[in-house]
Amino acid sequence: MSYENALVIGATSLVGRFLMEGLSARGATVSGLCRSPPENGSQGKWIAADLQNLDGLRDKIPPITTIYSTGPLHLFAASLDVLVANDVTRIVAFSSTSASSKQQSKVEHERTAARQFIEGEQRLIEFCEQRDIAWTILRPTLIYVEGLDKNVTRIAHFIQRFHFFPLAGKGNGLRQPVHGNDLAEAAAKVSRTPETARKIYNVPGGETLSYAEMVGRVFDGVGLPRRAISVPIPVWKLAFSTAALFLPGATSAMGSRMSEDLAFDSSDAARDFGWHPRDFHPTFINQSLEI
Repeated sequence: MSYENALVIGATSLVGRFLMEGLSARGATVSGLCRSPPENGSQGKWIAADLQNLDGLRDKIPPITTIYSTGPLHLFAASLDVLVANDVTRIVAFSSTSASSKQQSKVEHERTAARQFIEGEQRLIEFCEQRDIAWTILRPTLIYVEGLDKNVTRIAHFIQRFHFFPLAGKGNGLRQPVHGNDLAEAAAKVSRTPETARKIYNVPGGETLSYAEMVGRVFDGVGLPRRAISVPIPVWKLAFSTAALFLPGATSAMGSRMSEDLAFDSSDAARDFGWHPRDFHPTFINQSLEI
C-alpha cells in the first residue's frame, strides 16, 4: 500500500523512532523532525529543529500530507501555524491518559502536565476543524522500550543494581504498560482508517497488571528472582528523597499511586482499528540500563 508524504514530529522518541522505521519500510516518503537527528539516520530525511524555536522552520519542511506528532503535544499544538501547509489532510497526535488521570494529582508538575495535554488536544482539534483536516488523538498509558524509557527501564536498572525493589504498600494498583513499537503501528494504521477521524482513543497495553506484578515481570526480564519488598506507605513518604537518588523522578506521591488504578478501556480502539498490543514481557538481558 502506498503511503502519503509524512512528517514525524519527535522522530527519535520512544514512538517516533519506530514510526520512522515502519513508514520507511512500507515505502513512505518520510521526514523526521527532532532536536538531535542521528548521525547515521537512514530512514528518510532528517530535520534538526526545536519546536520551542520556530525561526526558519517553515522553510525546512518539505511537502507533506500527513503529520504524526509523537513529542510534547502542547509544543506541537503551539507550532501548527508553522508546521501545517495547505497539502496536509491528516494529523495523528499522541497525548496521554495522564490528561484525565493526573488532573487532581498532589504533585504540581503532574497537574501542569495534565493541563498541557488537555489544552494541547483542544488547540489541535480547533485548528484542524477550522481547516477541515482529519485528526485523531491517541492517549497511551505508560510507554516503555527496553533500555530507553524512563519508567520501566528505571525499575529494571534499580533491580539490576540492588536485586530487590521497594513497593509502597501491596502495590495493587492496576497498570497497562504499552510498547512504543505497538503505538507506532497503531498511528500508521489510524492514518489510513477513515473511521478514526475526529476521535480520541485510549491505547493502553495488552495486559492489565497490578503494579507489583508489573515489577515482577521486570525482575523476570532482568533475569533475577522476584524480590519485591513491601514498605508501609507512610515510611515510603518519609524515605522518598533517598529513593529519588536511585529512582530519578521519585516523589512522595509515587508511593501512594502504586495502590491507585491507572487502567483504561480500549474497546473503541479495538473496534475501530484493531488495537491488540503485546502482553507485558520486557527483556532487559544484555541491555544497557544506565537511564
